[in-house]
Amino acid sequence: MDIIDPRNLVKNREILYRLIISQLMYDGLDKFAVELSMLVKADECAPSERLLHVMITGMLAKREKEPIVNDDVVMGIDLEFEPESTTLAPEPASYETAYVTSHKQSCRAGAFSHDGTLVATGSVDASIKILDVERMLAKSAPEDLEPGREQQAHPVIRTLYDHTDEVAFLEFHPTEHILASGSRDCTVKLFDIAKPSVKKAHKVLTDCEPVTCLSFHPNGDFMVVGTEHQTLRIYDVETSKCYGGAIPSHQHKAAIRCVKFASKAKLYASGSVDGCIKIWDTVSGRCVNTILDAHGGAEICSLQFTRNGKYLLSSGKDSLVYLWELCTSRAIQTYTGAGTTGKQEHNTQAVFNHTEDYVLFPDEATTSLCSWNARNGARLNLMSLSHNGPVRYITHSPNAPAFLTCSDDYRARFWYRRTPNQ
Repeated sequence: MDIIDPRNLVKNREILYRLIISQLMYDGLDKFAVELSMLVKADECAPSERLLHVMITGMLAKREKEPIVNDDVVMGIDLEFEPESTTLAPEPASYETAYVTSHKQSCRAGAFSHDGTLVATGSVDASIKILDVERMLAKSAPEDLEPGREQQAHPVIRTLYDHTDEVAFLEFHPTEHILASGSRDCTVKLFDIAKPSVKKAHKVLTDCEPVTCLSFHPNGDFMVVGTEHQTLRIYDVETSKCYGGAIPSHQHKAAIRCVKFASKAKLYASGSVDGCIKIWDTVSGRCVNTILDAHGGAEICSLQFTRNGKYLLSSGKDSLVYLWELCTSRAIQTYTGAGTTGKQEHNTQAVFNHTEDYVLFPDEATTSLCSWNARNGARLNLMSLSHNGPVRYITHSPNAPAFLTCSDDYRARFWYRRTPNQ
């Protein structure tokens, strides 16, 4: 990262020129960007709107007469800075099963609520279960329950039956008590989970293709949806209106397998069977970058932005996991050494833990959890996931040492790392 030193006018001028060139490229003014680059003899620059945000930040600071605050400094991985502390979160291999729930067929989808208090599981049997995290932890430590509360503390607080085919994806609304489910019955359904008696969706978004993935905009007003079709859909959650990309050539060339908004909502990313990862500008809906053959041409299985929005974690059917630097489109870290080698049979997700210290990846060949130090790629201890079939989905809690695994053995396992006083 470039550090601004008021005494170094030459270096600061070079940084300014690079910001201007990057902004011109981001705005599609490539001709002017190339001319300026040749005039000032600048090194290769990647498209970026950082100059715009620097200007906005400066204007706000001047208006409020306050020091400029860098709102990009958040908890999580940042390879441009050395961590202030070497203390890491507990290793994933130290987690233990706290609760197991079962469906009547393979369990294929899972999600944590944004405050980490609820989890949801979805199955090929078209059912959805919503479970309370505190109750699952209480069940795994029954000595902590108050007398007479055993029956009241059942972890499954809702069971929803409103789909007619496999529940392929689940996500909780970021601000409201709503659960969204995408299904192979070509619908996205929104459930008001604040009402205990409700078992049917209060809103249905109907498509002509099986739904494979979805992601809420961080304010919850919009949702991006991927299907077996190559074109992404953007839905207005309030009006149910659907919008497609304005430029057909920007779209994927095959079915979409994963889609994810960045936490600051400036970008969202999509991965496809065509082997490409595409980065999209939220405001314009334009594809601003494409990483071709990100996993050697293999199908893209999962995507996750880091909290600071600088990096993107991806997994593919080549059994590899990459960390991409978005400003350069380079894979700056490769996580290798999982038991599976070569092409996988099923899609498998790679996820960060809640502090972004570790990367978690369920190994298809051994049904164990492979994990790495996110910063240096060092592989950690393997841990058996205790499933009798491939793990088809994994998701980690946003704020606690807990994760959920969903398997073809019909079960979903909730894993938790207890502290000594728990």
